[in-house]
Amino acid sequence: MKYSLIVPVFNRPDEVDELLESLTRQTEKNFEVLIVEDGSEVRCEEVVRKYVGRLDVKYFEKPNSGPGQSRNYGAERSTGDFLIVLDSDVVLPEGYLEEVDRELTERPCDAFGGPDRAHESFTSVQKAINYSMTSFFTTGGIRGGKKKMDKFYPRSFNMGIRRDLYLQLGGFSNMRFGEDIDFSIRIFRSGARCRLFPEAWVWHKRRTDFRKFFRQVHNSGIARINLYKKYPDSLKLVHLLPAAFVVGLTLLAVVFLTGAALALMGYLAAHCSQGPGCNFGPLVMLLGAGLMALALLPVLLYALMIVGDSACRNRSLCVALLSVPASFIQLTGYGTGFLRAWWLRCVCGRNEELQAFRKNFYK
Repeated sequence: MKYSLIVPVFNRPDEVDELLESLTRQTEKNFEVLIVEDGSEVRCEEVVRKYVGRLDVKYFEKPNSGPGQSRNYGAERSTGDFLIVLDSDVVLPEGYLEEVDRELTERPCDAFGGPDRAHESFTSVQKAINYSMTSFFTTGGIRGGKKKMDKFYPRSFNMGIRRDLYLQLGGFSNMRFGEDIDFSIRIFRSGARCRLFPEAWVWHKRRTDFRKFFRQVHNSGIARINLYKKYPDSLKLVHLLPAAFVVGLTLLAVVFLTGAALALMGYLAAHCSQGPGCNFGPLVMLLGAGLMALALLPVLLYALMIVGDSACRNRSLCVALLSVPASFIQLTGYGTGFLRAWWLRCVCGRNEELQAFRKNFYK
């Protein structure tokens, strides 16, 4: 057996059905699938049973412990030379495994990862979220490292690794969030070769609404500080940009509110019936309006830049407009999580790993 595809699942039978259906169409057939049900209330056993005979698929059920430990559970029961870790909300194009096979044949490596895309059938919100997670203008494209073909840190929605190396490194750690980055760091530190396979991409649904998306990126911001405490050299300048965005946005909000207060004071002074303040009212109003415009201008320019770029990429005005709140959520969610964890762990000196929304790490 060459490939073992490991998929942790939590309450996602419909998504598992789509993933398994896409696996029946793979042009490369030398693989097994291990579905690990992680304490789900809505199980997918019946869905998996439909594919017995069409796929070499195995179903396991265990108490809830999070995706990282569920991947380890599947890895221990796998037989493939290479393990491929997938999220349950991805769908594979028919040539995915063939592309992985081609890359490994032409330039062998120990571990690899691939990018993700938004399928045409995804909702506009899902496409907007996908844009915000992959755009250069939200640091997603920068942090993804897609141009660094030989220094790529794979993520757990689309990650492959030699089975013996996986077991040697102990698989994923007990971290609830950021466990895939932690694993990638350990892969590189072991001296293993890890590459990006640019054409081994998957369709990835990501989050289905903005509330769940905020939880995800906020946790990611916290995880970055947790990773920094474990691996100080892992923190790069690009990881600070969302926090800088939050600080800048806060300062602009202060300027805007100051301007609004001055404009109101000027209006009241200009309409007073008597007193010297009446003469200065219009000037104060003008100053307040100027401050408000000064605060709004960079925000509006950034929003227009997002709309233009997203419209070109997605060919949809609706997705382009939704990309604005998605981008702001991506940056502010990550930035606030980062700042929160930095304050508690680096300034206040808390030693324990921080978490937020810990019961929602699949959502």
